[in-house]
Amino acid sequence: MYVATNQKLPAEGEEVMTKIDDHKGVRNEQKLVRKGNLWFFPDMSMYVYYQPTHWKAV
Repeated sequence: MYVATNQKLPAEGEEVMTKIDDHKGVRNEQKLVRKGNLWFFPDMSMYVYYQPTHWKAV
């Protein structure tokens, strides 16, 4: 079950499944790792230029 990022954030450094789910539909479903306010690919090679709206443990 997904958790809204505006309700609770995952632990920093934890790999989680994320998505954007809003009035435009569901998109950008992928595994990411949060570090502060940024969300990175699991290998930490690059951060994404959006803020996921939901996440769940993998």
